Amino acid sequence: MNELNLWISTLEELNNELNYFNVIEKQLVKKSAVSNSIQGLRRKNVLIMATFCKYEQALKNEYEYGKTEYNALRANIHENKRAQYVQLVKAFNALKKHIYQILIKYHRK
Repeated sequence: MNELNLWISTLEELNNELNYFNVIEKQLVKKSAVSNSIQGLRRKNVLIMATFCKYEQALKNEYEYGKTEYNALRANIHENKRAQYVQLVKAFNALKKHIYQILIKYHRK
C-alpha cells in the first residue's frame, strides 16, 4: 500500500508539472506537436491514476473483508501496475527533456 500511495502522489506531481509545461508551451514554445505530447501524456496520467485509485480501493477492501491470500497472481497484477507506473514516468522524463532542449535554444536579447 505504501508503494501504491507513493505512485499516486508522484502522478499527482507529474500532473502539476504538465500544467506548468502547458503554460510554457503556450507562452514560449508555441509548437502544436509539443502541445499534443503534453495533452496525450496528461490523458495517460489521468487514466493510470484512476486505475491506481481503483486498485487501492480493491486492496483496502480485500485487506478488510477478503479471505484471498497473497499469491503469484496478485504479485503479477502488482508488477503490471509497477510497469505501467515506470513506463509513464519514463515517458514524462522524455517529454521533459525534449521541452528543456527546446528551451535551451532561446536567447534573451
